[in-house]
Amino acid sequence: MLSGKHIVLGITGSIAAYKACTLTRLLVRAGAEVQIVITPSGKEFITPVTLSALTGKPVVSEFFSGRDGSWHSHVDLGLWADLMLIAPATAATIGKMAHGVADNMLVTTYLSMKAPVMVAPAMDLDMFAHPSTQDNLSLLRSRGVKILEPASGELASGLSGKGRMQEPEEILEEVRAHFARSGRLAGRRLLVTAGPTFEKIDPVRFIGNFSTGKMGFALAEAAAEAGAEVELVSGPVSLAVRHPAIRRTDVESAAQMYEAATRIFPSCQAAVLCAAVADFSVESQAGEKIKRDGSGLTLKLVPTQDIAAELGRTRRKDQRLAGFALETANEEAHAREKLVRKNLDFIVLNSLRDTGAGFGTDTNKITLISATSCQRLPLQSKRQAAEAIIDKLCTLFD
Repeated sequence: MLSGKHIVLGITGSIAAYKACTLTRLLVRAGAEVQIVITPSGKEFITPVTLSALTGKPVVSEFFSGRDGSWHSHVDLGLWADLMLIAPATAATIGKMAHGVADNMLVTTYLSMKAPVMVAPAMDLDMFAHPSTQDNLSLLRSRGVKILEPASGELASGLSGKGRMQEPEEILEEVRAHFARSGRLAGRRLLVTAGPTFEKIDPVRFIGNFSTGKMGFALAEAAAEAGAEVELVSGPVSLAVRHPAIRRTDVESAAQMYEAATRIFPSCQAAVLCAAVADFSVESQAGEKIKRDGSGLTLKLVPTQDIAAELGRTRRKDQRLAGFALETANEEAHAREKLVRKNLDFIVLNSLRDTGAGFGTDTNKITLISATSCQRLPLQSKRQAAEAIIDKLCTLFD
């Protein structure tokens, strides 16, 4: 699976750096070509001589290799790599990555990286749990970085808790799984809808919902990394896309999203409808700001056009269609009814009653329901949930 793959392995100043030797050997044995980039503090834990012996390549650490004008090009490394893996990643390096502090070769290489990036944190439990570390990890996740969650156990401090870097064998399986997904949707065009819609009341007010678009954007990134050409139709969100195979169309209202989705879908082989589209819009929008006069405000709402139902009605036999159901009661029954009514291949169910799922979080707890199966997944990052959804979609083509 890794034969011929180019992997940049970043190593930082953690006691877990000793595990990087085993990880390097496993990657090389699996067929990968590994280039190690190590921070100055990382060299205090493991020597470049040892790492170079394992990879057959000189280890990169400093910007300049001598006083003869030669230097290491972080740009070239970013173009060469099929994957960047940072293991172990300290709290300091994670913070520098999140905020663009390019004061060493590793972070500079990360900022130039064109390939997907994985990070395996390693630190003491209090450092990992600290809000600053968690905020930095959330920021990296939102930019498409895959975080390999550390395990709980005995730490170098003598304490026990969450912060142990995943074992090299586990990280190898994550890398294998990443490349197994790559190319499964090659040559296919995929429509993804994401985010909320805003239905105007007047020029300054609207009816909306709490969707941030994180789930839909994670789906777009996961699909692009699986080889798809992705058409992302997004409502108003503050997120950015990273992968060059994603073409983004920004809309505001349900009507605009309906127009974009129905226009784009005929040229696609599949669609995953993740957007939280408003079910109702205001019948008559005011042209000027409505003034408060003490008598209250009455709005007449009318149904919006149903995007999932329309795509389900018009889809060709060669097209695949998946939708989302966010429920608060009788979740599975409502999801199954929606699956049939809208002619979907499968539906992704999540519930606001599940802690850590739904709007605004970096995690989700989903159930994948089709006519013949029901797959309940644990609470996980939205990127992991997105990968599970894309895996499910790929099986429909397989």
